[in-house]
Amino acid sequence: MPTEDWRYLIALGGNMPHHRHGAPAGVLRAGVAALTGLGLEVERVAPIIATAPLGPSRRRFANGAVVCRSALAPPDLLVMLQRVERGFGRRRGRRWGARVLDLDIVLWSGGVWHSPGLTVPHLAFRGRSFVLRPAAAIAPGWRDPLTGLTMRQLAARLAPRKSLSLPRGPSPGPAFR
Repeated sequence: MPTEDWRYLIALGGNMPHHRHGAPAGVLRAGVAALTGLGLEVERVAPIIATAPLGPSRRRFANGAVVCRSALAPPDLLVMLQRVERGFGRRRGRRWGARVLDLDIVLWSGGVWHSPGLTVPHLAFRGRSFVLRPAAAIAPGWRDPLTGLTMRQLAARLAPRKSLSLPRGPSPGPAFR
């Protein structure tokens, strides 16, 4: 694989407060800062939204997304993201349980990737409005390599779900195309 900068769409989520960063929305903002601190070039940041939990968790989630650049291949980026999650106190355990910070590779500019422990595009993102709404806000024209549909089209296909916008940082800037 040639050395180049790859563009990634990373989903962020969490529903547990952090002792330094406060409520989940603050954790997500700190998570974005941590990615930048590790050398990822964050190009766009989606507004943070509050969503109902999937599965057994009772706490509402804060969800967002970033578009970033990295020379890392998907498995190497996954290792970096898991290191960031651990730094925020994330412990792997019960599926869909409460968590401080969750970072998922949703898409990458290289198309499709399959390796043990990692599949890109993310297997479940097409059915998750808490991923698609933030993704469509910052990368509306980015196409799913498997369906050919854009993030905006995928988001529009899902039934609207109630969510509450949370305070956010700077504007996400122009849409990625």
